[in-house]
Amino acid sequence: MKREEDTAKISVALEDILPKVRKPGRYLGNEWNVVKKDFYRQGVSFAICFPDLYEVGMSNLGLRILYGVLNAQEGVACERAFLPDIDMQQMLKEKKLPLFSLESKVPLAEFDFVGFCLNYELDYTNMLAMLDLAGIPLLSRERGPEFPLVIAGGACVSNPEPLADFVDIFFIGEAEEAIVEIAQIYKSHIGNHAPRIEKEDILKEIADIKGVYIPSFYEVDYDEKGEVKKFLPRFCTLPQRITKRIVNDLNQAYYPTQWLVPYVQIIHDRAPVELMRGCPHQCNFCQARNIYQSLRIRSPQKVMELAAAILESSGYEEISFLSLSTSEYPFLKEVIDGLQERLQEKAVSVSLPSLRPKAYLGKLAEYLAKVRKTTLTFAPEAGTERMRNRINKNFNMDEFYSAVLSAYRAGWQSVKLYFMIGLPDEDCQDLDGIVELVKKVSFLRKEVSPLIGEVRVSISFFVPKPHTSFERMAMDSQESLKGKIAYLRKKAKGLPKAVRFNFHGLETSILEAVFSRGDRALGKVLLKAYQRGCILDGWAEHFKFDAWQKAFEDSHITIDSYLQKKTASDILPWQHINL
Repeated sequence: MKREEDTAKISVALEDILPKVRKPGRYLGNEWNVVKKDFYRQGVSFAICFPDLYEVGMSNLGLRILYGVLNAQEGVACERAFLPDIDMQQMLKEKKLPLFSLESKVPLAEFDFVGFCLNYELDYTNMLAMLDLAGIPLLSRERGPEFPLVIAGGACVSNPEPLADFVDIFFIGEAEEAIVEIAQIYKSHIGNHAPRIEKEDILKEIADIKGVYIPSFYEVDYDEKGEVKKFLPRFCTLPQRITKRIVNDLNQAYYPTQWLVPYVQIIHDRAPVELMRGCPHQCNFCQARNIYQSLRIRSPQKVMELAAAILESSGYEEISFLSLSTSEYPFLKEVIDGLQERLQEKAVSVSLPSLRPKAYLGKLAEYLAKVRKTTLTFAPEAGTERMRNRINKNFNMDEFYSAVLSAYRAGWQSVKLYFMIGLPDEDCQDLDGIVELVKKVSFLRKEVSPLIGEVRVSISFFVPKPHTSFERMAMDSQESLKGKIAYLRKKAKGLPKAVRFNFHGLETSILEAVFSRGDRALGKVLLKAYQRGCILDGWAEHFKFDAWQKAFEDSHITIDSYLQKKTASDILPWQHINL
C-alpha cells in the first residue's frame, strides 16, 4: 500500500508543479501510443532512463527499441525517465519528491532495474543527478538489495571504466535480445511482490550472458605513474575479455512501429526507420563502425513495411532513413520508389543523414525535392585528398560535386558539411582545403541560379577514440586547436554571408576525450564535478569548465594525462572490451 500512496502523492503534487515549470509536457507521460501496464502487477520492472532533457532522450532510437521490446514481454513493465530541467529539479527538491517514471509516476527507487542509455560522455554527471534525485545511492558498493540494479549501455560503454564505481551492470553491444534474457533471469528468482534477492547472487548469474560486464567482479591495479598495470577477474569463471553482443538478423529483430508521439517538439521530431547496422567503410577515426560491426542490412520490403506502419501510427510528415552510411544502403532507391506514391499523397518528406556522394544521389535529390526540401548533408571530414587518405575516408570529390549540382538544379538551396580539425599530421594547407571546398560548393549553384548556395559548415575536433586505429594517438593540444579555430575564422571572413561556420565547443570536446579514454580513477572526478554543480554540460548555458578543472585538481589528476600518446606496451583501460 505504501507504494500506491507514493505514486498518488506524486500525481497530486504534479497538478501544482507543472503550471510553474517550462515545458510541462516533458513530464506528463501521456503521449500518443504510450504503453501503460499495471506496474504493481508485473513481475519485473525496468526504468529506461536517458540522462538528458526529454527532447533529447525521446530522439534516441535505442531507448525506444528497449522500451518496446521490454513491454512486449509478459510479466515485465518498462517505463521511462529523463533528467528534469533545472526548474523541475528545484521543484522536486522543494516538495521532497523523488524522481519518478513518466507512465505510472512511480519513484525510480522502486524499480528492479534502472537502465541508462549513454551516448555522450558529458552525460555522465547527468546520470549521477538522476540517481541522486531518485534517492538511490550513487556508488554501487553502497546499494543493498533494497535498491534497483543500475545498468548502462550505449556507445559510451565501449570504455565503461570511468563509470565503474557507479554502475552494477554494463551491457556491451546491442541489447534488445540480451535485455530480455536479463529480465527472465531476474523473473525466475522472484514472484510478484517478493523481497529482492541478494545483489551479488543475481549479478553472478547475469554475468554469464554474452555482452554483460560486471565491473565489481574485476580488479584493477595501477603503477606508480597511475597507469593501468593489471586487470583481473575475481572469479575463474569470468572471461578475461568481454565480447560485444550483436543482433544477427535485422529482419527478425524487434523494431517499434507504434511510435510514441510527444506533445513537445523534440530534437529529431520525425519518423525514423533504421536501414542497416554497421558500415562497409573503414575510416580510421570512426568508433561507431567498430561498435556496430558486422554489417547487417534490413530488406527493402521490411523497411517499407516499417515505414508505412510508423507513418500510419504517428501521423508524422517527415521520415528519416538511418544508418552509419545511408548512401551505401543497396536498396535506397528501391525503397524511395516503393514509398513514393504514399509519401507524395500524404505530403511526407524524406530526410537523409550524412551521405557519401554517389552517382544516383542526383536523381534522388530531384525526387526528394518534389515533396519538401530538407538540407542535404555530407561529411568530407577533411579539406584535402592527402588528409582524407590519411584517415582512410573514401569520398569521391567528382561524384560529390555532381550530386550537389544536381540538387541545386532540382531546387535545393542549402547544403550542410561536416569537417574535423586536429587530425593527425594536419597542416595549414588542409585547413585551406576546407575553405576552398566550402567556397566551391556555395558557388556551384551559380551554374543554375543567379544566387549562391547556402552552406552550413560544422567543425568538430578530432578525438582519438577507443577501438579505432588512432586509439593510442595523442589529441591535438588546446593551444594548437585554438590557433586552428582562429585561422579558419579569419579565412572564412572572405566568404559570402550565405556560408556559415559553426565550431563545436573545444572545452567540451576535451572532456569528451578524457572520459572516452579514461580509467576508474576518473570516478572520483565525476563525483566531485557533480557535487560542484556540473550537470547538463552538453548545453552551453550550463557548462562550467572551471568547476570541472577544480574537480580534477581536487582529485590530483591532470586533464592532459588522458590526452597524451599511449605506447604499444601501455595497457589501455578498455583493453578488456572486445568489439
